[in-house]
Amino acid sequence: MSEASLELLAPREDVWKFLAEPYHLPDWWPGITGVEPDLRGFAAGARWKVHGTKRNVFAGRRSVETMLLVREIDLYERWSFHILEPKRDAEVRLRATGENRTLATVVDSRGNAKIAVRRLYDLVQTAARL
Repeated sequence: MSEASLELLAPREDVWKFLAEPYHLPDWWPGITGVEPDLRGFAAGARWKVHGTKRNVFAGRRSVETMLLVREIDLYERWSFHILEPKRDAEVRLRATGENRTLATVVDSRGNAKIAVRRLYDLVQTAARL
């Protein structure tokens, strides 16, 4: 289990809008290369087909397909999900720390929280130019 936090230079609403778009997931979540959300989109109970890359010392890289289950959504505050294979539980929490600042915390049961939160930091900086 790993947890990492960074303060993003963006209002919480902007960060949430980015997270709430399923097609952005491959931009920031390690190992995911594509998403096919179901008709529910970003909603609790939704099931998304996700594509990724799996690395193996003997077989090298190969494409894999699995399912992501959106578990819980607390509007503008928290999103949790489960990936079926390889089994992974994750949560993203947001907390406003100022007018144009948001503390993003990522918790990942498989240990990529630092990478994910750093990618969010790189992608969501809407207040950096204000």
